[in-house]
This record gives sequence, structure tokens and C-alpha cells, in this order.
Amino acid sequence: MPSRLPLAERPRISRSLLWLGLLLLVLLVAGLAVIGRAMQRGEEQPVGLFTTLPILWNESADVAGLLDQRQEPHWARAELARLGPIAALDTLGGPDGAGQLARVRRLVIAQPRPLGPAENVALDDWVRGGGQLLLLADPALTAESAFAVGDPRRPQAVVLLSPILKRWGLELRFDDGQAFGERRVEVMGTAVPTNLAGHWASLGQGHCRLWGDGLAVTCAIGRGRVVALADAAVLDAQDPDGARRKALAMLLDAAFAAR
Repeated sequence: MPSRLPLAERPRISRSLLWLGLLLLVLLVAGLAVIGRAMQRGEEQPVGLFTTLPILWNESADVAGLLDQRQEPHWARAELARLGPIAALDTLGGPDGAGQLARVRRLVIAQPRPLGPAENVALDDWVRGGGQLLLLADPALTAESAFAVGDPRRPQAVVLLSPILKRWGLELRFDDGQAFGERRVEVMGTAVPTNLAGHWASLGQGHCRLWGDGLAVTCAIGRGRVVALADAAVLDAQDPDGARRKALAMLLDAAFAAR
């Protein structure tokens, strides 16, 4: 017959099992806390913004006006801040190659100034190394500006990015016979507001997919990802029905989705 433990031993075993259960519970709670802190740190990673559009500042002729807090901020600021702190970049690349790009793993480039040769190389290396990029490149910007045409403070009217686009097997094309006026094009299930938009052409490679008759494209570039829109009207300051905010949120999610 199987031996039975003495009665005196049974409370001792019960207490041991109780302590073991409490220890496992403490370890589980501690592990969840560590995971939670790690997730929080991930959410706090900055999102880079490189643009000539007045998203983080006001259009003004003086510094005081640029930073005037009484003016209502651009709605896109809140949408970007949803993903983490916004890191404004004024250049791509530096003496060490990566420059300011080394600060971020996610980047929004919206109607940028022309890039220099070193910036093209740095951006390409950054994407291929695992960077995630949302690019809004408008061949005919229609947004209103407080500054006259030719004023260097005015947002870039025509995007000039051929060198970096060629590296990625893309070409930005524009139909100058199209009618002026806003229309909405479905991209990945979301209506995107556009005005005098361009369209992307994929130059024979298989790592890109076109959306909305070429209005948008998604590409796997090395270990990184590029989501590009051939228009910037989605970032116009006026968004009465929230369509622009919804479209930008979709594009950000598409660009920065985990791979």
C-alpha cells in the first residue's frame, strides 16, 4: 500500500505550495510590468518630420508670429503626436552619414525641399537599414500660402525627388491636363482627398504595389518600408468633415505597421 505522510508534515507542505504560488504570482506581475514599460518606451519613440509645410509652425513673417500659441495649431500635429513625440528635422544626413536620421526609426517627409546628394544617400541607407517612411510628394501643390510665389518661406510648389525615387524604382508622373478641384480617391479602403495629384509608376521591380490608380504606392526597400502618396492636399489646413485626418491616420498606420 502507498505510504501516507504523517499528519504533522501536511501543513508544512501546504504552506510550501502556498508560498510557491505567491512567488509565481509575484514573478508574473513583475514580468507584466517589465513588458508594459517596454511597450511604453516603444510608444515614446519619436516620429521624424521633414517638411516645408506649416504643420509645426504658423505662416508668419516674424519669429513671434511663427510661435504664436493663440493661433489654432494644424490638425495634423495631433495626428502625428498620437504616435509619439515629433522630432522636426531640418536636414537628412550629416558628417557621419545618418545625421539627424539616426534619432528616428519612423519618418514623415511631406513636400520637402530638394535633397542634396549626401541626403539622398543617407535616406536610402536609412530606409534599407529598417527605417519606415511616409512620403507625401506633390507635383503641383495647391495649398494656399501667406507668402507669394518665389518667396523662400513658401512651401515647395513642385517636389523634386527624382534621384531617391529612381533608387527605389519609382517615378512620379503628372497629367497637366487634369481639372483643378478636390476629388477623393479610394486608397486601401479609405477616401483620400486630392487636388491636381500625380501618380506613381513602378519601374519593373516586384517589391512595390500601387493603390488608387497609382495615387499611392507601398514598397519594401531592404529591411525598411516606404508608403508614398503622389499628392499633399491631404495635409491642407482646412478639414471641416475630418476626411483629411482619417486619410492621414490610415497612411501613418500603413507606413508604420510592424513588419
